[in-house]
Amino acid sequence: MPTDNPQQHDAHRATRRRRRRRLVLMGALALVFIACGLAYGVYWYQVSRFWVSTDDAYVHGNQVALMSQVSGTVTAVDADDTDRVRQGQELVSLDHSDARVALDQAEAKLAQTVRQVRQLYAQAAEQEAVIAERRAALTQAHDDYLRDKRLVASHSVSQQAFQHAQTQWRTAQAQLQQARHRLTSLRAQTAGTDLRHQPDVRLAAAGVRSAYLNLRRTTIVAPADGFVAKRTVQVGQQVQPGNPLMAVVPLNQIWVEANFKETELGKMRIGQPVTVQSDFYGSSVTYHGRVAGISPGTGSVFELLPPQNATGNWIKVVQRLPVRITLEPTELKKHPLRLGLSMHVAVNVRDTSGKALARQPVSEPLYKTDVYRRQLDGLHALIKRIIAANSGDTGGHGG
Repeated sequence: MPTDNPQQHDAHRATRRRRRRRLVLMGALALVFIACGLAYGVYWYQVSRFWVSTDDAYVHGNQVALMSQVSGTVTAVDADDTDRVRQGQELVSLDHSDARVALDQAEAKLAQTVRQVRQLYAQAAEQEAVIAERRAALTQAHDDYLRDKRLVASHSVSQQAFQHAQTQWRTAQAQLQQARHRLTSLRAQTAGTDLRHQPDVRLAAAGVRSAYLNLRRTTIVAPADGFVAKRTVQVGQQVQPGNPLMAVVPLNQIWVEANFKETELGKMRIGQPVTVQSDFYGSSVTYHGRVAGISPGTGSVFELLPPQNATGNWIKVVQRLPVRITLEPTELKKHPLRLGLSMHVAVNVRDTSGKALARQPVSEPLYKTDVYRRQLDGLHALIKRIIAANSGDTGGHGG
């Protein structure tokens, strides 16, 4: 039998209201979850599925090892770790006393050789005069021989005089032949070249070149702009060619090496855009770059002892391949990175029209320096000056 208690009636009404609110709230939450799921599905289909990312990425770059090209004792170290250096800047100096003596000896040898070759040219000219004289003597001896040959038939000269004339003629022939051989020998040393390019002079000039380079190499310069790292050289240290002294790190020659799983590389191509973030700067700095290349092998195959999986106990491990990523130079200049920093890399693999491997070989140097070519500055003028000072008047043979 229903009751007309007002309190029970109000309680039932409150319960029904709470139940309706709970149902509305649960329906709203379900709609929110469904909307979020749909939004994520759309985002994944339109955007997320075209991105591949990894935190297994690190900054790499060139480390230009600085080594001595000659042996010597270190007399000065002009830069320390973390110092900024410019290409061509002097970093280490070696004692150059022995190299200076060697250059002086080479210069004296070149001067002596030039004078000796001058004598060859002079002797060749003198020998031509000797040949002319011997030819005239032969003509005279031949005429005397013919005259005495006619006179001996008429008994106008003695047989002894005729034999003497015959001997003089043959002697003149031999002397002319000897003079011609001497001229041939002299011309073999001087023909077809001038004094400057005569082989003996060029050999002596090469000695000057070698001694000059050894002297210039006692000053070790920076091969590129960058920052000094791993300095081990000390003043007074005896260094040998090939000993590492320090390294120069050009921070404008930086790239990122990201290690992606082999299952993530199916759509990765050279040239695809990349976004990179560094733990060094945080999420506030984002770098942009491109996929420059994919390694031809996993890191493990290049180890000293590569893995051998031909055993009974084997567990499949997903391998990773290094992917080289170049960054925008302007962004690197604004926010310089350091070698070895951890990076987060995301690659947009939507466009798969590129190549997975490079098709064209490299046609020009990627990195180069001309500081070692500068070591020859002044050498040509030095050799030319020594030759000019010792060539004198060579009748046009000085070149």
